[in-house]
Amino acid sequence: MFRYNVRGENIEVTPAIRDYVEKKVGKLERYFTDVPEATAHVNLKVYTEKTAKVEVTIPLPYIILRAEETSPDLYASIDLVVDKLERQIRKYKTKIHRKSRETGVPTEVVASIADEEEGNNSLDIVRTKRVSLKPMDSEEAVLQMNMLGHNFFIFEDAETNGTSIVYRRKDGKYGLIETD
Repeated sequence: MFRYNVRGENIEVTPAIRDYVEKKVGKLERYFTDVPEATAHVNLKVYTEKTAKVEVTIPLPYIILRAEETSPDLYASIDLVVDKLERQIRKYKTKIHRKSRETGVPTEVVASIADEEEGNNSLDIVRTKRVSLKPMDSEEAVLQMNMLGHNFFIFEDAETNGTSIVYRRKDGKYGLIETD
């Protein structure tokens, strides 16, 4: 059974909104054989340009489900986010199901979903690249990423000697992932 943590930014989370979120996100529980004890973190944001953004994060034992969607209607954003999460679960289920057939080990993580979807979610690696990581700082990595026209760039952090990744966010800003 999911627990819900529903927060609102620039919006009051009314009982009607909370019920709608719980009803829609609760439908995801049907994909699990044993519904894990998990907290569904739901952030609702309303912007001045009359758009609503919904972010849902559900940390589970073997996977973190996360999706976000922005549209002019809050309820439509909730519906779109749940659709995205369902696609993620199906994709994950297909991956687990395929692995269990290859190894012969049954999996109890995800309940059975129609097998016809399995052919639609190919995870074939079509290209492999080898890269040499050059020591640099994050600002130089962002410049390299932009020069290459990529959305992310892997580099060796000159200060920590660890592998790091810079990436372009949807809002046009940059993010940094540091490894241990």
